[in-house]
Amino acid sequence: MKSIVLDHIPFTVDRAAVRTTMDLPAEGSSDGIDELAAAAEKVARPRAIFSLSYIDSRDEDLTVIDGITFTSRVLRVNLDPVHRVFPYVVTCGREIETWSEAYSDPLEMFAADVIKEQAVRVAHEFLQAHLAQAYGCTATSHMNPGSLPDWPLPQQVPLFQLLGDVEGLIGVHLKESFLMVPTKTVSGLFFPTETRFESCQLCPREDCPGRRAPY
Repeated sequence: MKSIVLDHIPFTVDRAAVRTTMDLPAEGSSDGIDELAAAAEKVARPRAIFSLSYIDSRDEDLTVIDGITFTSRVLRVNLDPVHRVFPYVVTCGREIETWSEAYSDPLEMFAADVIKEQAVRVAHEFLQAHLAQAYGCTATSHMNPGSLPDWPLPQQVPLFQLLGDVEGLIGVHLKESFLMVPTKTVSGLFFPTETRFESCQLCPREDCPGRRAPY
């Protein structure tokens, strides 16, 4: 299936959440957050790309999806009950990334980073809602390359191969280090499931700000 781009994702900065994350007072007209948020909203264009893909075969720690091989025993076990998956990349967007690079003040840089994090989270939630509406995937789990030693960052390469010209379509560049630019970008596989799985369940890092489930 040809990859689908979602590039009309509404985004409004949650100003209160920015202040909470930055440990600022809930109301503060002089802290500059409102001005930064307004400027970010003018340029932000979060995006998502995904495809509907099918599992060809699986064996031990290998899963072949649309002719492309992935290596991970955890992934293979999680995908045992399913036949279709949704590879995806969601990003805050190049526009807001470029906007954030203009700031050099540490407080403004921190605020811009928090705002970009909100943008990629909104894109992720928008994609998940789209999959529920368009494909009936009301119960899904997801895995992300690099989130577990069993599925390391180099597995970004076959994931991007599944999606095609990710950089040309949504502006996300995969570096030689397998990290993505813009930095506030997330890639992975959504898959239907009756039992919710989060990579956090297998990760012992206690102080992770992105933890979604207990170890």
